Amino acid sequence: MTMLIGEYTHTIDDKKRISLPSKFRKEIGKKVIITQGLDGCLFLYSLKEWEKISARVAEMGMANSESRGFNRFLLSSAHDSDVDASGRILIPDNIKEFAGIKNKVVFAGVYNRIELWDEDRWTAYKTAISGEAEKMAEKLGDVGIF
Repeated sequence: MTMLIGEYTHTIDDKKRISLPSKFRKEIGKKVIITQGLDGCLFLYSLKEWEKISARVAEMGMANSESRGFNRFLLSSAHDSDVDASGRILIPDNIKEFAGIKNKVVFAGVYNRIELWDEDRWTAYKTAISGEAEKMAEKLGDVGIF
């Protein structure tokens, strides 16, 4: 799989469907998995990538309460969605509400997944994180990322 990168904004149509950015459609396939993500967004995976992620999550075991909680958080909210001939998917209402998605959705490519954000929430998050980027880079530099 090629890296998923970039940022695109699309609008939900009257039938509650949203068009995947064409750049991502080529990489993601005809069926996707969409689930609750972190920081108030949704995660969207190709089937192949979802198999890897869900297997790793399931391997965390049941003995630890944090592992059980994260398993439930990620796996129980997951839905598969077919990508229609026009490249659209349906976002289930329950996870759309979790992410606060109303009308405009930002698709953010984050290497092996696509994050779906409500446009206003994404703008606020980007503003907050931009102010911390240098501090984060310094910390990541300490562990050899930069």
